[in-house]
Amino acid sequence: AVARKELRRLQRMPEGAGEYGMVRSYIDAILALPWSKETEERIDIGEARGILDEDHYDLDKIKRRILEHLAVHRLNSSGKSPILCFVGPPGVGKTSLGQSIARAMGRKFVRVSLGGVHDEAEIRGHRRTYIGALPGNILQALGKVEVRNPVMLLDEIDKLGAGGFHGDPAAALLEVLDPEQNRTFRDTYLAMPFDLSHVFFIATANILDTIPGPLRDRMEIITLSGYTEEDKMHIASRYLLPRQREAAGLTAEQLVLEEDTLLALIRGYTREAGCRNLERELGAICRWVAVRVAEGSSSGMQVRPDDLATILGPQHFENEVASRVALPGVATGLAWTPVGGDILFIEASKSPGNGRLILTGQLGDVMKESAQAAMSLVKARAADWQIAQESIDKSDIHIHIPAGAIPKDGPSAGVTLAVALISLLTGRKVRPDVAMTGEISLRGLVLPVGGIKEKVLAALRAGIHTVLLPARNRRDYEDIPENARQQLTFIWIERVEDAVAQALEMSQER
Repeated sequence: AVARKELRRLQRMPEGAGEYGMVRSYIDAILALPWSKETEERIDIGEARGILDEDHYDLDKIKRRILEHLAVHRLNSSGKSPILCFVGPPGVGKTSLGQSIARAMGRKFVRVSLGGVHDEAEIRGHRRTYIGALPGNILQALGKVEVRNPVMLLDEIDKLGAGGFHGDPAAALLEVLDPEQNRTFRDTYLAMPFDLSHVFFIATANILDTIPGPLRDRMEIITLSGYTEEDKMHIASRYLLPRQREAAGLTAEQLVLEEDTLLALIRGYTREAGCRNLERELGAICRWVAVRVAEGSSSGMQVRPDDLATILGPQHFENEVASRVALPGVATGLAWTPVGGDILFIEASKSPGNGRLILTGQLGDVMKESAQAAMSLVKARAADWQIAQESIDKSDIHIHIPAGAIPKDGPSAGVTLAVALISLLTGRKVRPDVAMTGEISLRGLVLPVGGIKEKVLAALRAGIHTVLLPARNRRDYEDIPENARQQLTFIWIERVEDAVAQALEMSQER
């Protein structure tokens, strides 16, 4: 009805009129939208499972959630689509997962990048009275894909620009991502409702903290954490190596990489949660072999672990834990970062002084307070650990966390700080194969922390064998991958005394 009304206006309007082009563009925009055109779905649960397994290794929880949605949609086609948000470090396959879901559902796929969008009109469109006005990105994407039920990936939703003079784009997304409201989504340019309830929305993010609460509440959060060495081996041999070999124009006979070479590559040249860097290194190997094949100096080769130094240079990473904790006062902690878990060395030393506590390493306020709490706890319990009070009162304690250029914050280093201090003051070294995490209270209790799965995988990558975790984090044990559980020993600690008993060696060094 709106289009016919505008068409009648256009018929009565001379072509030279100022509004002629604007009305014409508006009618074109209405006609370009898929008001009723849909992709006919072919929902075969077995086939969909096969497609998801073919495209992605592991990710069982996500695959199960997709198959649940397909099964429900098959039994009740009028139901609302869920709005999923995949959260995880870069390079774990969030964006490519959206394409696999579209393939498994038999729907078209369209991607809308939200990184850096700071204008509400990018989502909702401009009023058509403005020169050059357009519908928002959501309706433009639907016009491009020409069906009203695609899988729409809202990429990097955590990197939306902050609301300001141009309005808040995150607030504009509230209506788009609410299954109760989006059947009457109103684009400012269109000025009438458009039904978005048939679109399967998937959002991706690296961190949740920057997504506003009301927007986060509308989405079902599914966390993807990093991969273990075993996972990376499978991913590299199944997906990354064939892709890079094809890109370099090589056949499987011209380049052979055995499992031991892949393992040496993963351990010595990549220490990341995702697989992007691993794919880059594989690409470098493929190009190096391609040069020799193209020159005619070789018809193909098998790359061995010893050849990696020639192709890629010296190893980027080595097992530094044992060498770093060779003295009393150094403990290995576990940290969570937006790009996956990492290990953190905490060093403590003392010098003659008057009981001052010096903190360095660009620490945030929360971490400084954790260090002060750990120091107070050690002072209060000095007798329990056979620490002479005089050695605390007449010494300045310096706590340093290396990599001083990198800001560090968060409460989960409390246990590590306390163990490093006790190690320093008792002269007992921390075991090199142990890493720990947990917050502490002044009463010596170990409190739960977040990011357990990522931290445990970081410990595994760094060659740690034993992990001390807060007893109140037992609920997170199920989230840890099965092969990581088999390779690591988990010790659940309730008090700082438990951590000291497990982490410190018995003999003293004075």
